[in-house]
Amino acid sequence: MSSKAELRQEFLSRRKQLLPAAEPDLQRHANTVMSELRAGQRLGLYWPLNGEADLRSVANQPCLGQRLALPRVEAGTLTYRCWQPGDTLSPDDTGIQAPATGSALQPEELGLLLVPALAFDTSGIRLGYGGGWFDRLRSDPSWQHVAALAVLPAGCVVPALPRDPWDVPFNGWLDEQGLHWLQAV
Repeated sequence: MSSKAELRQEFLSRRKQLLPAAEPDLQRHANTVMSELRAGQRLGLYWPLNGEADLRSVANQPCLGQRLALPRVEAGTLTYRCWQPGDTLSPDDTGIQAPATGSALQPEELGLLLVPALAFDTSGIRLGYGGGWFDRLRSDPSWQHVAALAVLPAGCVVPALPRDPWDVPFNGWLDEQGLHWLQAV
């Protein structure tokens, strides 16, 4: 099996090729996640980098627009903060746009995390960029009950990926065909 570094390069290219056709359906299916949240819970989104599916259109849903959160990496820690379109953003420690103000949300305030992925396997292992931010967050026992789905085109879902001891399996994935749950949450 290829190393994670080699796989990142392969899947960056593959995702870039597949995303233009997949993105409209990814956005459409992202708009259905409201049914996965309990009353008062927020949806953890991400600010898309070039080549990642842009799911910020979920903010246009009146019932969800006030119930969103974005991650912010600061002082070596990933947290989520409340977000809605128009809020002030600034680059976090990784250079990604994130809410500039507000306190960190507690795990019970989030009902679902949507996380971009380069590749995903059918045992729940996500291949990201290698920073380990989401694995560290989700290894915290207080965050383990928050469901997390990788977001990527279906052509980037594979039978197996290399797994390191620190990899925390995801609950499933979201692709242009819909939501796919691997385990009960």
